Amino acid sequence: MNILQHWLAKISPRYRRRSPLWIALSVAVSILIAVVVRAQQPVELTMLMHVPEAQQWSAIVDRFEAENPDIRLNVIEGPSATNLVEDLHTSAFILGDSPYDLIYLDIAWVPKFAAAGWLTDLSQFISQDELANYLPGDLEGGRYQDGLYRLPFRTDMGMLYYRKDLLEAAGLEPPQTFADLMESSKQLQASGVVDWGYLWQGKQYEGLAAMFVEVLEGFGGFWVNPETQAVGLDQPEAIAAVNFLQRAISEGISPPGTTTYTETETLRFFRNGDSAFLRNWPYVWSEVNKPDSPIKGKVGIVPMVHEPNQSSGACQGGWGLGINRFTKHPQAAWRALEFFGSAEVQKQFVLQNSFISSVRSLADDPEITDKFSQYKTLVDILETSPVLRPSVPQYAQVSDILQRYLTSAFTESMTPETAMQAAARETRSLLDR
Repeated sequence: MNILQHWLAKISPRYRRRSPLWIALSVAVSILIAVVVRAQQPVELTMLMHVPEAQQWSAIVDRFEAENPDIRLNVIEGPSATNLVEDLHTSAFILGDSPYDLIYLDIAWVPKFAAAGWLTDLSQFISQDELANYLPGDLEGGRYQDGLYRLPFRTDMGMLYYRKDLLEAAGLEPPQTFADLMESSKQLQASGVVDWGYLWQGKQYEGLAAMFVEVLEGFGGFWVNPETQAVGLDQPEAIAAVNFLQRAISEGISPPGTTTYTETETLRFFRNGDSAFLRNWPYVWSEVNKPDSPIKGKVGIVPMVHEPNQSSGACQGGWGLGINRFTKHPQAAWRALEFFGSAEVQKQFVLQNSFISSVRSLADDPEITDKFSQYKTLVDILETSPVLRPSVPQYAQVSDILQRYLTSAFTESMTPETAMQAAARETRSLLDR
């Protein structure tokens, strides 16, 4: 291009002023230069993430740009609260001009976003052999109807943490049933070694729904069947699940403030040695084993308890990547998803940030298991007992209904039976509309 510009400069200035051919040639060359320069600029992809994770992604984003110099990834730091990030995405899509090419999705958002037509069906890009590399439950959480709208990145699951030192000293085995959990809690509380038996997330927010779906599974119940739209909240199994949690508070197994607790409060009390059992997510393991933790090395993990002859439930959580259906750069966006979905990149992220990868093979990676001794145990729990929240487009409203009526039952403003009957009626009415 510089040679062409040099040759044009040699043409007589007098000729350049008078010749129509020169004027036309100059315009054509200017357009050509602009097109070439623009083509040489890297494609820019934009993605919104909540603040803590945006910072944790910096190393793999740098690696992506180094290995893909024709693409730049602009990560926008959003609010820390997941629901506020979802609200930002929803508002941008509704206004009709979302600036985000890649959508970093909580698993619970998939039905809503896919049903609204905001996401690209990724089935066109990926083979069945490639899909087999991911944990089945995590992959299933990215599906809606016949499409795949979210490629898993990191996974989450609920589980039960316990004080193995206290149980061993008391001659107790880790609990397997709800009755075991209640009896062991009462025994340890009576001996004075802990103030509380069992900690769980009881505040009216999404964490309450995630916790409850595990207890519901353990009693053999169901919330909403996404295929038939049947609602099971007023069935005996669901009422029994609510009764168990309400009794845990009323009988002093769980603190009276449980209805205000999120993951943060329950972890703090458990880490301080105030309780024998805790329902929470995988990140807790690294927190309770930090050098300054009072209970470092004294904690064990088991699947969530259940009724005899029923199965344990681990609520499937986690995050993954989707593509904005209206992006101007679908091929570049898919290259980004392929990169971040690779075992090598996810291994780097796991080692640096202590998350659980959605790639199955990493459960046996010696570098990971040497650093995180509990890693394979966590993956085993997820593979054997995953439970998904209902995959319905109205999930946010369905969850809100459940949360409100669970709160009414736990605070004893309604009985468990009355609360669940009302929740079922309202949920059915919503789904019918």
